[in-house]
This record gives sequence, C-alpha cells and structure tokens, in this order.
Amino acid sequence: MGTEGSSVVVPRSFRLLEELERGEKGIGDGTVSYGMDNADDIYMQSWTGTIIGPPNTVHEGRIYQLKLFCGKDYPDNPPSVRFQTRINMTCLNQETGVVEPSLFPMLANWQREYTMEDILTQLKKEMMSPQNRKLVQPPEGNDEARLEQKGLALKCCIV
Repeated sequence: MGTEGSSVVVPRSFRLLEELERGEKGIGDGTVSYGMDNADDIYMQSWTGTIIGPPNTVHEGRIYQLKLFCGKDYPDNPPSVRFQTRINMTCLNQETGVVEPSLFPMLANWQREYTMEDILTQLKKEMMSPQNRKLVQPPEGNDEARLEQKGLALKCCIV
C-alpha cells in the first residue's frame, strides 16, 4: 500500500485540535499550561500560555502569562511568542516581551514536530539556566499588559 519511509503530514487544524485537547487536560506537574484565547477563532491562531516559575530560581512562585500566535503556516513555521508578564531573560526583547528566535534555539531551529507545550517547557528550562536563574527581575505586580507592536506605533504617532 504505502511506500517505505513515507510519512503522513497531519493537517494544521487536526494538529491544533490535538494541542488544544492536550492543553485542556493539563500538562505534567501543572507548572505549564496553555489554551485558546477565543473559542470562536476558527483558525485557532491566538493562544495564552502560563508558566509557573521554577523552584530555586528568582522566578520561583511567579506566574508568567504569554501570548502565542500560530500563523496559517503553523506547524511548518513556529508561532510568535511574547511574554505579557514582565520578565528579565536573555532570550527576550525586554521592551516588547517577544521571545527572539535568534536567541531561543527552539524557535530558530524549528521542526514541525515541536508543539506549543514544547516551547513553554523549554522556556521554563531556560528560566533555570545559569544565565537566567539569578537575573534581577522586575518587581512583582508590575504585570501591566505589554503593548502590541501596532499599539507602540500608534502611541508614537499620537504623542
């Protein structure tokens, strides 16, 4: 029937439904979670992730909210990832909270098999890395939502 070595490519919508189901069930020890922002989003593009800071780091006990945006080319290309909660990490643009692909190998070397869960889990591991585990963090309660990129441009135009 099939040829040896051939693989089935799961359609984007099926893949995202699988990820949604996994996210709703909870992941591992519960310190990483994610779900859709809007159940009416038929393209399943906008997601929210949560990471609870790992123990024995400056992140311990803190709750970090992230936005993940899966474009129409996901999972062939990675989602864009942005921390909404202020955090100091070496793989982020400190102004926008965007996880910079050039500074975060999982996004730079994206593979179709990777998932949003993998990204959140890897970001949690990054919090535990020697370069991030002791970085001075913004004060807690400083969780004002970061401006969207278009919001920054709009603000510049008005001022």
